[in-house]
Amino acid sequence: MFAAVFDFKNFIDSFWLNFFDGLSLGAIYALVALGYTLVYGVLRLINFANSEVFMLGTFGSIIAVNLFGGENLGGGSIVLTLVAMFVLSVLFAGGAAVLLEFVAYRPLRKRNAPRLVFLISAIGASLAMAAAVERFGPNEAEPYSMTRPWKSSTKTVIGFGEIQVRNLVVFFGALLMMALLTAVVTKTRLGRGMRAVAQDSETARILGVNVNQVIVLTFLLGGLMAGAAAFLYMFTRELTTADVGFLLGVKSFTAAVLGGIGNIKGALLGGLVLGVLETVVAGGVTGEKPNIVAFLLLVIVLMFRPTGLLGESLGRARA
Repeated sequence: MFAAVFDFKNFIDSFWLNFFDGLSLGAIYALVALGYTLVYGVLRLINFANSEVFMLGTFGSIIAVNLFGGENLGGGSIVLTLVAMFVLSVLFAGGAAVLLEFVAYRPLRKRNAPRLVFLISAIGASLAMAAAVERFGPNEAEPYSMTRPWKSSTKTVIGFGEIQVRNLVVFFGALLMMALLTAVVTKTRLGRGMRAVAQDSETARILGVNVNQVIVLTFLLGGLMAGAAAFLYMFTRELTTADVGFLLGVKSFTAAVLGGIGNIKGALLGGLVLGVLETVVAGGVTGEKPNIVAFLLLVIVLMFRPTGLLGESLGRARA
């Protein structure tokens, strides 16, 4: 029965191609997971609406291609289109994240609302954002696609398999964004303020830290990471829907918990591990791809290490 659903030959034959696909997918998971990680690290709050922040970022790429893109463009126009896709994706996502903080969370913080109320507000905001896009844009039955303004990526043969060039772009692009975020958190005044608020917001306020500003910028940074993930996602998929963020958001949250919620390096590790395992296992499974891999992996890790693989929170990050 097991052999009927798992093809070992195909698993071995496609291992390396799926491995590099998994690194690409895991890098996108990791960028979205950073949105959960940053907000949780500072506020101890799970921002479930981060998945819809990512979704809005994908529509930024769609609009950019419609404005600047098209088929058979010259090299300069292709560069312009890609830059526009990135800029609009991060602007859409970053703006949505900041608006979310002002509308859904700040009024609750002013009233010292219980944590459960924040969670309900996050879920409500997530559903409202998805419903609004579905009402005024494409729905699940009519996905929104864009015309690819660049040639299909080619495969490069390496010592032990093939890797698509676009996967390299996504992987190293995500690493660059994470490196920039790490530098902000560890080397800048904002980063010191984020760690101070994460450790003790009241003491940080007494010492002169503008807590509200730090929180807004934390949401902005998380939104920018989700926007970068949306750009890389559209670079490879070229298709989005109003609910595109749901399953990807759940898996990204799983990656954040897997690596250690509140840990920036943990988000990277969790995303890459999850992406690779998901695609490699899928290579041997016949029929529908096993989304259960993400949740099964989470359960196994939390059984033996409840704090995740790394476990250190943003508040304990070293300067």
